[in-house]
Amino acid sequence: MSSSPEQQRFAASECEISNLMSAYAYRNDDYDISGLGDLFADAVFTLDGTAARGRTEIEELARGIIEVRADGRSATTHELTNIMISVDEAAATAVGHAYWTLYRTVPGTPREAVLSGRYLDHFAYRDGRWGFAERRATTLWSSAT
Repeated sequence: MSSSPEQQRFAASECEISNLMSAYAYRNDDYDISGLGDLFADAVFTLDGTAARGRTEIEELARGIIEVRADGRSATTHELTNIMISVDEAAATAVGHAYWTLYRTVPGTPREAVLSGRYLDHFAYRDGRWGFAERRATTLWSSAT
């Protein structure tokens, strides 16, 4: 079975966008502040109504909310599930949805879910690549409440 150039382009876009969604989790979990800044240099990130726009603001927000272990990594890990991506190649935009779960991962203690929620992402195709335009993270559950 062969696929058309349009189908191949769509599949490549979906893959690139899925990788962006995961890149956020990896950079957060590795406490890669400048990497997070790179992802949102031309975008807005909103967490439960608190917004950060562009590299400087996202880096400041990340430093304020990511708990760091003695080894320099984040004390949490993210898991993404139920990823859905809708690409509009003609408009050079896409929308992504996913559930996320945040686990506290401190050596010597069991891994524990502490937060979960949803991402609503908007992407734009600029300069030959996909990038975040906006990410809205909404917490749906917290172990603290």
